[in-house]
Amino acid sequence: MAFMSFSSLIVLSAIFRFILILYGEWQDTHMEVRYTDIDYLVFSDAASLMTSGKSPFQRSTYRYSPLLAFLLIPNSILHPTWGKFIFSASDLLVGLFIRTILKLRGVPENLCTVSVSVWLLNPFTFTIGTRGNCEPVVCAMVLWIFICLMNGRLFQAAIWYGLIVHFRIYPIIYALPILLILDPHVFRTRHRPVLQNWTQSKRNSPWSFSVTRLADLFSPWFIMKSILTRERILFGLVSGSVFLFCTAFFYYLYGWDFLHEALLYHLTRTDPRHNFSIYFYHIYLQYERKLMVVEKLISFLPQLIVQLVLILKFAQDLPFCCFVQTVAFVAFNKVITAQYFVWFFCLLPLILSSSNMKLKWKGLSCAILWVGAQLHWLMWGYLLEFKGKNVFLQLWMASILFLAANTYLMISVIQHHRYFPVFSRVENTSDHVRKLQ
Repeated sequence: MAFMSFSSLIVLSAIFRFILILYGEWQDTHMEVRYTDIDYLVFSDAASLMTSGKSPFQRSTYRYSPLLAFLLIPNSILHPTWGKFIFSASDLLVGLFIRTILKLRGVPENLCTVSVSVWLLNPFTFTIGTRGNCEPVVCAMVLWIFICLMNGRLFQAAIWYGLIVHFRIYPIIYALPILLILDPHVFRTRHRPVLQNWTQSKRNSPWSFSVTRLADLFSPWFIMKSILTRERILFGLVSGSVFLFCTAFFYYLYGWDFLHEALLYHLTRTDPRHNFSIYFYHIYLQYERKLMVVEKLISFLPQLIVQLVLILKFAQDLPFCCFVQTVAFVAFNKVITAQYFVWFFCLLPLILSSSNMKLKWKGLSCAILWVGAQLHWLMWGYLLEFKGKNVFLQLWMASILFLAANTYLMISVIQHHRYFPVFSRVENTSDHVRKLQ
């Protein structure tokens, strides 16, 4: 039985976030340690520059789309906390979208509310927006794309997808599973797609393919027709056009500064300061030498391999596929900061209803291991950052342990997941005729 209704949960969460924003203002004024995220100050400075007609990239370390600075222009006009309220509202919107997706999948009301509370009452997530981090906006847009796809609004989903990849480039990893789910046997733009109900989900093998004639497998025309479907071409063209239009428009306004800081920088980013990534120590040791572009890009290889395996195995179960993709992407990334964890925290409530992992033992042990590995890393990070101790090697070992914890968590979640495709397979008339012959 759910501990409260969804409406009560939303109201309570909104009040709590409002109080945290007010408290953050008090702490920033009266205490040495600020509550507000340093990135929020960067966003606000960039917005102030844009208000005065200047480039937001004149603010050092601003490496985001100008859309974010534009969104925070009222910080300079109305009040400096405007952005925090926008981000916290997006945080609440994520909770609403999580419930919408679960209801579309037929998940019972009580289980929906419990799943939503995992996001809304999570100490990590409710501090993200109130401290001034923009990640809840990205999470809300990603979930809205899922809702558009589930309702058959392909064109709208493509527009939002192109916009979100421009806004924050990491959702590009969802492109392939989205294209794979646009299979003509399960998704047709002229008909509302048939969603598979939660009660129909079974622990089936995700390696399920339709029986196809051997001659068709070697037919170039069949391969071309099965891959380049109308839905996939439409989604690719629309989302690609939106992304290119936004990129070209801001390149026209701000030139190379925009292209380098907002896009190219993230592809070859190296951070000599300590971060959760196992790559940080190598980057630190080689920083004076300046890593070659090839060396920077080769670190993407483990990510790419893991991503392809997960996509090919779980693409039809889109929320779960995106969850394990994101966990793997963050775990193997060159730079990992705590704010990256929110990328998969917003997807976690979507998969709880299709997991048979028991919270009492397995679930609790996974949570303790993940949090414990993070706290262990933070202990060494504190000794390095605040005490000036030479603990780089110990910190690197802590990063390896944290990677192992993430890997164990991902494998455990996969093992206890009930495969739950988003759409039910719909036979074409030609397929039905072929079976009768």
